[in-house]
Amino acid sequence: MKSEKHKRSPCPVACVLDILGDKWTLLIVRDMLFGRTYFNEFCRSPEGIATNILADRLEKLVHQKLVEKYTTTEIAGRDAYRLTSKGKSLKPVLDAVAKWGLANIEGTEAKLKSTGSP
Repeated sequence: MKSEKHKRSPCPVACVLDILGDKWTLLIVRDMLFGRTYFNEFCRSPEGIATNILADRLEKLVHQKLVEKYTTTEIAGRDAYRLTSKGKSLKPVLDAVAKWGLANIEGTEAKLKSTGSP
Protein backbone atom coordinates (compact mmCIF):
# COMPACT_ATOMS: atom_id res chain seq x y z
CA MET A 1 0.00 0.00 0.00
CA LYS A 2 1.39 3.36 -0.94
CA SER A 3 2.08 5.75 1.90
CA GLU A 4 1.43 9.48 1.78
CA LYS A 5 5.10 10.04 0.82
CA HIS A 6 5.09 7.44 -1.96
CA LYS A 7 2.13 8.41 -4.13
CA ARG A 8 2.60 7.53 -7.77
CA SER A 9 1.07 10.88 -8.70
CA PRO A 10 -0.52 13.92 -7.04
CA CYS A 11 -3.57 13.44 -9.30
CA PRO A 12 -6.64 12.94 -7.09
CA VAL A 13 -8.07 10.30 -9.44
CA ALA A 14 -4.85 8.29 -9.27
CA CYS A 15 -4.76 8.64 -5.47
CA VAL A 16 -8.36 7.41 -5.14
CA LEU A 17 -7.64 4.50 -7.46
CA ASP A 18 -4.64 3.55 -5.30
CA ILE A 19 -7.12 2.99 -2.46
CA LEU A 20 -10.34 1.90 -4.22
CA GLY A 21 -9.24 0.83 -7.68
CA ASP A 22 -9.45 -2.94 -7.51
CA LYS A 23 -12.55 -4.95 -8.36
CA TRP A 24 -13.48 -5.75 -4.73
CA THR A 25 -13.04 -2.72 -2.47
CA LEU A 26 -16.04 -0.68 -3.60
CA LEU A 27 -18.21 -3.80 -3.43
CA ILE A 28 -17.26 -4.22 0.24
CA VAL A 29 -18.10 -0.55 0.84
CA ARG A 30 -21.40 -1.10 -1.01
CA ASP A 31 -22.20 -4.03 1.25
CA MET A 32 -21.48 -1.95 4.36
CA LEU A 33 -23.75 0.78 3.05
CA PHE A 34 -26.46 -1.90 2.83
CA GLY A 35 -25.91 -2.82 6.48
CA ARG A 36 -23.60 -5.79 6.27
CA THR A 37 -21.09 -5.90 9.12
CA TYR A 38 -19.78 -9.44 9.53
CA PHE A 39 -17.10 -11.24 7.53
CA ASN A 40 -19.47 -14.07 6.59
CA GLU A 41 -22.05 -11.56 5.31
CA PHE A 42 -19.48 -10.12 2.90
CA CYS A 43 -18.64 -13.65 1.77
CA ARG A 44 -22.29 -14.22 0.82
CA SER A 45 -22.39 -11.30 -1.61
CA PRO A 46 -23.32 -12.38 -5.14
CA GLU A 47 -19.86 -11.60 -6.57
CA GLY A 48 -18.25 -14.41 -4.53
CA ILE A 49 -15.14 -12.80 -3.03
CA ALA A 50 -12.51 -15.24 -1.76
CA THR A 51 -11.91 -15.11 1.99
CA ASN A 52 -8.21 -14.24 1.69
CA ILE A 53 -8.98 -11.31 -0.62
CA LEU A 54 -11.80 -10.14 1.65
CA ALA A 55 -9.53 -10.21 4.70
CA ASP A 56 -6.88 -8.23 2.80
CA ARG A 57 -9.32 -5.59 1.55
CA LEU A 58 -10.93 -5.16 4.97
CA GLU A 59 -7.48 -4.66 6.49
CA LYS A 60 -6.65 -2.04 3.84
CA LEU A 61 -9.95 -0.23 4.39
CA VAL A 62 -9.26 -0.13 8.13
CA HIS A 63 -5.73 1.14 7.47
CA GLN A 64 -7.12 3.93 5.26
CA LYS A 65 -9.63 4.84 8.01
CA LEU A 66 -12.60 4.19 5.74
CA VAL A 67 -13.74 1.30 7.96
CA GLU A 68 -13.40 0.48 11.62
CA LYS A 69 -13.26 -2.99 13.12
CA TYR A 70 -15.02 -3.44 16.43
CA THR A 71 -16.05 -6.19 18.81
CA THR A 72 -19.75 -6.76 18.65
CA THR A 73 -21.91 -7.41 21.67
CA GLU A 74 -24.49 -9.24 19.54
CA ILE A 75 -22.35 -12.30 18.91
CA ALA A 76 -19.67 -12.97 21.52
CA GLY A 77 -16.16 -13.22 20.14
CA ARG A 78 -17.02 -11.95 16.67
CA ASP A 79 -15.58 -8.82 15.20
CA ALA A 80 -17.63 -6.64 12.92
CA TYR A 81 -16.89 -3.81 10.52
CA ARG A 82 -18.56 -0.48 9.90
CA LEU A 83 -17.89 2.53 7.76
CA THR A 84 -16.34 5.58 9.36
CA SER A 85 -17.65 9.01 8.40
CA LYS A 86 -14.87 9.08 5.78
CA GLY A 87 -16.12 5.74 4.42
CA LYS A 88 -19.76 6.87 4.47
CA SER A 89 -18.75 9.85 2.35
CA LEU A 90 -18.28 7.38 -0.53
CA LYS A 91 -22.06 6.85 -0.79
CA PRO A 92 -22.61 9.52 -3.47
CA VAL A 93 -19.74 8.02 -5.47
CA LEU A 94 -21.30 4.55 -5.36
CA ASP A 95 -24.73 6.00 -6.13
CA ALA A 96 -23.29 7.73 -9.22
CA VAL A 97 -21.52 4.56 -10.38
CA ALA A 98 -24.71 2.51 -9.91
CA LYS A 99 -26.82 5.10 -11.74
CA TRP A 100 -24.33 5.17 -14.61
CA GLY A 101 -24.31 1.35 -14.77
CA LEU A 102 -28.10 1.14 -14.83
CA ALA A 103 -28.29 3.74 -17.61
CA ASN A 104 -25.43 2.43 -19.76
CA ILE A 105 -24.87 -1.29 -19.22
CA GLU A 106 -27.58 -3.54 -20.55
CA GLY A 107 -28.77 -6.21 -18.14
CA THR A 108 -27.80 -4.44 -14.94
CA GLU A 109 -30.28 -4.09 -12.11
CA ALA A 110 -30.25 -2.89 -8.52
CA LYS A 111 -31.00 -6.03 -6.51
CA LEU A 112 -29.19 -5.78 -3.17
CA LYS A 113 -31.24 -5.07 -0.11
CA SER A 114 -30.32 -4.04 3.40
CA THR A 115 -29.56 -6.98 5.68
CA GLY A 116 -30.84 -5.53 8.92
CA SER A 117 -29.23 -7.99 11.36
CA PRO A 118 -26.41 -10.57 11.26
